[in-house]
Amino acid sequence: MAQIRELAKFKVPLGNQEIELQQIDHVEGGMSMMRIRIREAKRFTIFDIDPQTAKQWAKLMNEWADVQGQA
Repeated sequence: MAQIRELAKFKVPLGNQEIELQQIDHVEGGMSMMRIRIREAKRFTIFDIDPQTAKQWAKLMNEWADVQGQA
């Protein structure tokens, strides 16, 4: 069994996808994971990622956004 805590929920302006970020804590004492749920109409895409992957993903997204802001 896992406990799920909502971290954020927002819509993408272009495309109208709904994104949810959740923290997943396993009662048995496993590693906490971040769940990324992307809803597009009736379809869901779900990623459960570890802290190291979240850091790498966030770093790359920030770098990309910074470059786009300079263009």
